[in-house]
Amino acid sequence: MSPAVPDPPGRYGADVLAGDWKVPPRGRSTEVVAERGLVVEDVETGWCGAVVRVEKAGGVHVVHLEDRRGRSRGFPLGPGFLLDGAPVLLVPPRAPASAGATRTASGSSVVAGLRARTARGSRIWVEGRHDAELVEKVWGDDLRVEGVVVEMLDGVDDLAGAVRDFAPGPGRRLGVLVDHLVPGSKETRLVAEARALTRFGPYLTVVGHPYVDVWQSVRPQRLGLDTWPLIPRDVEWKHGVLAHLGWPHADQADVARGWKRILGTVWSYADLEPALLAKVEELIDFVTGDTADR
Repeated sequence: MSPAVPDPPGRYGADVLAGDWKVPPRGRSTEVVAERGLVVEDVETGWCGAVVRVEKAGGVHVVHLEDRRGRSRGFPLGPGFLLDGAPVLLVPPRAPASAGATRTASGSSVVAGLRARTARGSRIWVEGRHDAELVEKVWGDDLRVEGVVVEMLDGVDDLAGAVRDFAPGPGRRLGVLVDHLVPGSKETRLVAEARALTRFGPYLTVVGHPYVDVWQSVRPQRLGLDTWPLIPRDVEWKHGVLAHLGWPHADQADVARGWKRILGTVWSYADLEPALLAKVEELIDFVTGDTADR
């Protein structure tokens, strides 16, 4: 008897649905702990670098990758990374036990065991949400100890009117932080109108920084840049910055996500430009001096 001959392959070859046909070309992502020194690549931007730290910002874990030139960028922790060419899902490392920090993000000494103080009548105003989130991240511990509340203005187009409504006075000081306070700007005129309200005299101070937006107060090196880009006047500044970074920039949701990534690169006062540091410290000193008014 002649040996059995195997059946010829089908007209269309092997069954294309056999096995796990949904597997991506590079394979499925595996979980990897984002340990310091681990070198990975961000798939979306191609940025490759070693993990230098992982932090939680605005409810999102952010991993900071430093490239071989010493430049650092922050990325949302999770999927979207390659390790030796294979996809991985980065997870945060287990926090080690520690005796606790001795310094706040602003560089002040931690006041151990002290509960947040009841809010003062005095206030610090900032222009928008991003300003407030940045101030909270770096100075939040200090402000709670001092009982200082930071409030958003949603712009300074009617700063003088807002000051009149607040009516600063004894035990009720008001400090205002304004973006892009440079000669010839719209903000300079609006601030001059508020400062002209002399009846509020020693209970009001308005200061500003030179940056187009508070984003610029973050040191550009934290984003892998040498300097912040120059954006044409006919392009909305934040959208232009996101486009320069190679990040999504189509709508306001992209702007919000971009800011979270930028904020995620801020770990302490050392990540901010001195021009902003000096102004925020000036405001805190001013509004916490209200005890002398009583």
